[in-house]
Amino acid sequence: MISQMKVQLDQDYNYCENIIRQYSNSFYYTFKQLPEEKARAVFAIYAFCRSADDILDQAFLTKEEKVQQLQQLENDLRSFEHFEEKSTPLWRALRDVFNRYPMKIEPFYHQIQGQKMDIHFNAMNTIDDVEIYSYLVAGSVGLMLLPILTDKVKPEAEKAAVQLGIAMQMTNILRDIGEDFDMLERVYLPISEMNRFNYSMKELEKHIINDSFIQLWERLAGRAEDQYDFFEDHISLFAADSRFQVLMAARVYRQYLSIIRHKNYNCFTEKSSIKRSDVERIASLTMIEFESKRERSGSR
Repeated sequence: MISQMKVQLDQDYNYCENIIRQYSNSFYYTFKQLPEEKARAVFAIYAFCRSADDILDQAFLTKEEKVQQLQQLENDLRSFEHFEEKSTPLWRALRDVFNRYPMKIEPFYHQIQGQKMDIHFNAMNTIDDVEIYSYLVAGSVGLMLLPILTDKVKPEAEKAAVQLGIAMQMTNILRDIGEDFDMLERVYLPISEMNRFNYSMKELEKHIINDSFIQLWERLAGRAEDQYDFFEDHISLFAADSRFQVLMAARVYRQYLSIIRHKNYNCFTEKSSIKRSDVERIASLTMIEFESKRERSGSR
């Protein structure tokens, strides 16, 4: 019986692993290097978040249908919270994660709340509005992962995980400005900052890249980079067997900002991507840095 349960659970985790492998090569490559139990837990959480994303990504669904499906996901989460979850690969894997780690359910609800904001989209007035949204869709993921990536969850570690998630989502926003506007009719750039730098919606519609756009873009990029820096300053709060992987994930994602700058801020007609060779280069440099720090610590 125990053997059958283990086989089933292995299959459930394989299901989750295939999802992250399909949708995010860079994250998969990074987190696959965690100890197996931790890697599998990360894959299960990614699969949950992906299930919410997939609802919004289905172009053939009406707005009402997306609302209904997202509500169903929330209902399924509530059933899970009360130990009445569906017997599916995702929920069985998540139950195992909750059994193994001191997980909190609130960030999972926050993730769904963020997806609801995208369905009922409203323009964002300030950078603070952008960061609130970014917390819901990405900072919440940092809190989901934290019990897996730390030996003991501390307030400063929670803040670092949230800051990293927000930084990554702001990076997404800066990378996908053109795609969000042209395909989704969404503008995540805060209105107050557009006004501050005299960049208009008409210029955005025409994909104009001028000094005003660059200053606006760099204003948000600078905010994201401050958050990446805060996370790096607190990397020691993460478990020794997870620091390298989570730091590498942050540095890989931060690379998008450099890529866009190299492309002269063209985030309208060119899709920025990170090559496997770039991921491996960042991993190599990060590992050298880790080894150097270890050697310095050992010589003291």
